[in-house]
Amino acid sequence: MKRYSLFILLLLGITLSSCEDIIDLKTETAPTRLVVDGWITDRAVPQYVILTLSQSYFDNSRALPATGATVTVTDDQGKVYTFLDEAGNGTYTWKPSGKEVIGRVGGSYKLSVSYNNETYEAETQVKRVPPVDSITYYYDKPSFVADGSPKEGYVAEFFSTDFKGEDDCYWIKTYKNGTRYDRKSTDLTVSYDGSFSKGSSTDGLTFILPVRRSINLNKLFSENDSLRVELFSITPATFNFINAVQSEAGNQGLLATAPANIPTNISNKRADGPRAMGWFGASAVSQLTTVFKAENAIPKP
Repeated sequence: MKRYSLFILLLLGITLSSCEDIIDLKTETAPTRLVVDGWITDRAVPQYVILTLSQSYFDNSRALPATGATVTVTDDQGKVYTFLDEAGNGTYTWKPSGKEVIGRVGGSYKLSVSYNNETYEAETQVKRVPPVDSITYYYDKPSFVADGSPKEGYVAEFFSTDFKGEDDCYWIKTYKNGTRYDRKSTDLTVSYDGSFSKGSSTDGLTFILPVRRSINLNKLFSENDSLRVELFSITPATFNFINAVQSEAGNQGLLATAPANIPTNISNKRADGPRAMGWFGASAVSQLTTVFKAENAIPKP
């Protein structure tokens, strides 16, 4: 059983005075479930499937690793890739030999996880990805920047063109000076046919301006900073999953809705077996890097 305090802000009359009531509630502890965080790409680098165990919503401690599992990925040509937890910390790794890769554009992949006498499976595909054509930037002194940003600096914008044909989805990742820049769940950016959602009439066009500038996170870059933009192809189902992660991460405040489990593509082979959580995805990846230099900046639009 878990106990927690629920704080309710009451706005009373025209004085808008506030009052805090502490309500002590008891909540049931849900069964522990396997959580899968698996992703493969077309890069010749180690690939990972991370297994942990779920915990209570109000438990902020580090999730326990799920060790002792057997993890494989099988492609549509019958090749099996085995992932090993060599460190015993729940991070199951496949290491390439030379330029060997798992992901192949157009390929289908099945994840299999055998854990605690249960077998869990998930399937995904590697979709096509366009190149990141260019990155431009201009110098600015905006009236508003996010916390942690310099007051003046460079605003960046990347360019890429969506493929002709509907339902191409992408995940945009950014790295500043070699470190992941969009680290928070609320900073995630995904695109559907070059826009933010399906049905935006942007199929086959250059990504729209808000997507292209999403890499800034309302912050500015400084002289000699490096910026790497990575474009990951994803399936429409993965697009919906990442949107759900972002929505749930930002679900707070006075008007927040009741928290809910995020959808999963992980299923137990036994219909009546314990359910798992998490996601298994795959991507082709394109990328481009630039270094901010005053002589290469364009005029402010």
